[in-house]
Amino acid sequence: MYAIVDIETTGSYAAGNGIIEVSIQVFDGENVIEKFESLVNPGQKIPRYIQAFTGITNEMVTDAPYFEEIAEKVYTILQGNIFVAHNVNFDYSFVKNHLQLYGYTLNTKKLCTVRLSRQIFPGYPSYSLGNLCHSLGIDLENRHRAGGDAAATVTLFKLLLQNDTNDHITASLKRNSKEQTLPPNVPKAHFDALPSTPGVYYFHDSKGKVVYVGKAKDIKKRVNSHFSNNSDSKQKQNFVRHVHAISFQATATELMAAILESTEIKRLWPSFNNAQKKPEDVYGIFVYEDQAGYMRLAIEKKRKNSNPIYTFHYKVDGHGVIRKLMKEFDLCPKLCFMQTDNDDCQGMIENHCHGACEKKEAPKAYNDRVLQAIASLTSRPSYIVLDKGLNDEEVSCIMVVKGSFFGMGYLPKNFDTITEEAIAEYIKPYKENSYIRTLLNTYINNFPDQIKHLPG
Repeated sequence: MYAIVDIETTGSYAAGNGIIEVSIQVFDGENVIEKFESLVNPGQKIPRYIQAFTGITNEMVTDAPYFEEIAEKVYTILQGNIFVAHNVNFDYSFVKNHLQLYGYTLNTKKLCTVRLSRQIFPGYPSYSLGNLCHSLGIDLENRHRAGGDAAATVTLFKLLLQNDTNDHITASLKRNSKEQTLPPNVPKAHFDALPSTPGVYYFHDSKGKVVYVGKAKDIKKRVNSHFSNNSDSKQKQNFVRHVHAISFQATATELMAAILESTEIKRLWPSFNNAQKKPEDVYGIFVYEDQAGYMRLAIEKKRKNSNPIYTFHYKVDGHGVIRKLMKEFDLCPKLCFMQTDNDDCQGMIENHCHGACEKKEAPKAYNDRVLQAIASLTSRPSYIVLDKGLNDEEVSCIMVVKGSFFGMGYLPKNFDTITEEAIAEYIKPYKENSYIRTLLNTYINNFPDQIKHLPG
C-alpha cells in the first residue's frame, strides 16, 4: 500500500516551523481506500506570504486540532505503508519531526514523484506539481492546499505505475537505492557516475552555477553523506533545495584534493562554502627583544603596517611552526610563549632549552639560534612532492618554486629529468593561498621522504 501525503507548513524547514494542513490518501495501486485530511493549529502565527500562497489564514486554524491531537492517527495510517510525496524528503522531514515530538518514530520506505517523473516521463521543461499536471493533463483543484495537491499526486502516481516499463519504482524501493535520499532535482546518473576515489565534487544550482565545492578521500561516499541524514535544519533544507546537479574532478591523492578544493573555493566563491572565505594570513610570528636582551618569538594577529616574519591563516598552524623551531634550534618554550605557567621549563626537561629562561645561557648564544630559526622560515626552496598517480603509468606531482606553490599535475612513471623547466611542462599552474601553504608545510614535515628538492 502507498500513503500519498501532502502537507502545508509555516516555512520551508521542519525545525522551528509547523504543519498547518495535512492530507494522507492510502492508495492500493488502483483506488484510494482510506483518506485522512485536517487543518492543523501550528501553535504559531502563519506568515503573510504563506497565507497568500495557500489561502490558509490564522483564523482558519484557530479551532483546528494541534498536531499532538492527530499524531496517533497520522502514525497509524502511515505505518506499514510506503510514504509517497512530490519532493518526498520535504514532507517526510516535517511529518517525521512532528511525530517524534509526541513519541512516535516514523521509519517507512519513501518514493518521490519528482524523481520518478524525471525517469518515467523524461524531457518535460518543469517537474513542479502544477506544471507537470498541466503537461500530463491531470486535473489539479485547490492548488497549494493539502487535499488538492494530494489528490493530484495520487493521479500522477497512478500514471507512473502504469508507465513504469523499466521498473524504476521497484529499483527506488531497494535498500541500497539512492532515489530516496538524493535531492529531487539531482539525476541519479550524476551520483552513479561519482568515483570512489579522492577528488573534488561540485554541487550546481538550476542554472549550472556552482553553489558548493567539497573535497573527499572517497567522492561517492562523501557526497552520499550530504543527503543521507534527512536533517530538518533550515541550513540543510535550504542547501538541498538548491542542488540540481553534481560534477567532480578526480585526483590521485587526498593532498591534491585539498589543494584543488581550496583553489576552486577562491575561484568560484560558492554561496554555501563558508570555510576558507576569511581574509588570508590572519596571524603572524613576530620577533622582539625583551629587557634582558633575549629575542622572543610571539604569535599575534596581523595588524595594519605590522611586519611579521611568517604568516598563516589559523593560530594553531603558528603553534605548530613554533614547536618545530623549538625542537630544531633548541629554543625555550617560555621565551616563545608556548609555556605560560610558572612550572619548570618543559624545554629544559626535554633537553631543548639551555636555560635562557633562567638566565643560565647568554643572550647572544640564544639569539644566534633564534636568527637561524628565522632564516629557516624565510628561506624559499624549490621542491616537488611525488606520490601515486591516477593510474600505474604515472606519478602525481605537486610543485613548489622558491617557496611558493606553483601547481600540480602528473609525470610519466619513469620520468627522471628533475629540473624546474622539464617538470613545469606537465604541471597545471594554480594560485597559492595561505591555506595551501599550510597544507604543504604540514605535509613535508610529516612525509619528508616524498620530497625532492629542485636544483637552483
